[in-house]
Amino acid sequence: MPIARADYEAVAAAIKATEAHTSAQLVCVLARSSSYYGYIPLTWAALIALCVPLPLILLTHWPVQHIYAAQLLTFLALGIVLSLAPVRMRLVPRNIQRSRAHRAAIEQFAIRGLRHTSERTGVLIFMSVAERYVRIIADDGVAAKIPNHAWQAVVERLVIHARDGHYAQGFVDALKQSGDLLAEPFPPRRDAKNELPDRLYVI
Repeated sequence: MPIARADYEAVAAAIKATEAHTSAQLVCVLARSSSYYGYIPLTWAALIALCVPLPLILLTHWPVQHIYAAQLLTFLALGIVLSLAPVRMRLVPRNIQRSRAHRAAIEQFAIRGLRHTSERTGVLIFMSVAERYVRIIADDGVAAKIPNHAWQAVVERLVIHARDGHYAQGFVDALKQSGDLLAEPFPPRRDAKNELPDRLYVI
């Protein structure tokens, strides 16, 4: 998932442009994956390896050492193959993916300081590529004036770009749409400070 310098610059410029029309503070986070899920492929490899001895005992005259070796090789081979990222993600139940991505979004909201803006107007735009997950989290000040369902169009637009691999453009469009939502209830103030960095975080 290569991110070019131009992509960082485009998102940073879009944040600045959006915040020129609103007092809200926006942060964009792009996660390659919200979790490694390493235990999932190893669990599958172990379960399949446990099934190896019985047919070999019933159908062959192999000595115990050979059966054990076959079981061990099965576990090792499957552990390697199933741990490859595209294969691994297919094995992870969707509800687990969503749970881990949701938790990662909440963690990023805290880590990036969105809870500490002076007017509680922080907005996180979060995308996790491996899970195909997009979430917008607004702090209490924003949530009091803009209901959650109002962000759905922004999320859907970002998901479309993510499917095509156009991550930076997705954030740029999402920022513009977010600015349209935020401009009226949170107009810019002359004395407003830029409380959070205008940048794309890639984790």
